[in-house]
Amino acid sequence: MFFGQIGLFKIQKEDYNCEDWFCANLLVLPVKGGVLMPTFNQLVKQGRSSKTYKPKAPALHVKMNTLKKRTSNVVSPQKRGVCTVVKTTTPKKPNSAMRKVARVRLTSGLEVTSYIPGIGHNLQEHSVVLIRGGRVKDLPGVRYHIIRGTLDTAGVANRMQGRSKYGAKRPKSAKVKK
Repeated sequence: MFFGQIGLFKIQKEDYNCEDWFCANLLVLPVKGGVLMPTFNQLVKQGRSSKTYKPKAPALHVKMNTLKKRTSNVVSPQKRGVCTVVKTTTPKKPNSAMRKVARVRLTSGLEVTSYIPGIGHNLQEHSVVLIRGGRVKDLPGVRYHIIRGTLDTAGVANRMQGRSKYGAKRPKSAKVKK
């Protein structure tokens, strides 16, 4: 007759005499696929803990109180920051390019690397920018995008399609001749 299981070892009732001191101290837990399962009483007392996930853009989850110099966890859709370095980097294999990135010191005190989308930009050191979440797949460590057309960042020039993503203004329509 099956009695229980310790780890991956099955224990038969015939293996131990239950009056034996060893059997009285024996902890027998149900096992499913080699993983210890909680007992019903353990679930009643503690319950199940839900998985915690790390944020994909952790700098957007930090708020800095400048008066008390303390940080707290408050989620923001965007953050303002100042460019400390504007440079180009090369992507991972198999891609080849010169990607434009900027090191940005945020108002929360963190410094992050963010991508400058679009063709051409006017950013330099001390430019004030607005960043949003969103990684660049072929640039390791770049988890943020700079929003074009806000603060000191100009929109992409001569952009006709997808203008809202690149901060480009609507072009003036030519007057129709009659």
